[in-house]
Amino acid sequence: MRQLILFAASLFTFNLWAAQVDINNATVRAPLPGKTLSAGYFSLHNKGTAQVALVSVSSNNFGAVELHTHQMVDGMMQMSEIDQIVVEPGQQIHLQPGGLHLMLFRPVQKISVGQQIQLRLQWSDGTSQEVQASVTRIPKQ
Repeated sequence: MRQLILFAASLFTFNLWAAQVDINNATVRAPLPGKTLSAGYFSLHNKGTAQVALVSVSSNNFGAVELHTHQMVDGMMQMSEIDQIVVEPGQQIHLQPGGLHLMLFRPVQKISVGQQIQLRLQWSDGTSQEVQASVTRIPKQ
């Protein structure tokens, strides 16, 4: 009985916690022909009263997903992997080209424009959220 109560409480906590972070405008770029990587973007809005941290993202459509940022190193912009993205209460953070973003590696099947990709976001408190990302073209420069 105690296990059932703990399980029910964890479900309630997950739903309560997950509702505090809105995820909007999720997109994944279609990989360029012959390439095995892509980028993903979305906006996070922490509607809660506590700081939250996105610690990982996974997808059944890709072999690996990493959190990345761009930073200036010796006068040149470089992309690097990061451990987490912290979102303060009330704060909005945008994952976008040239800033915070996802790198998605080794698609398990062909990824096409218009397709929906499921992303699972893992938070620092052990909860997770799923979001559907639309596959879009890489804009022409």
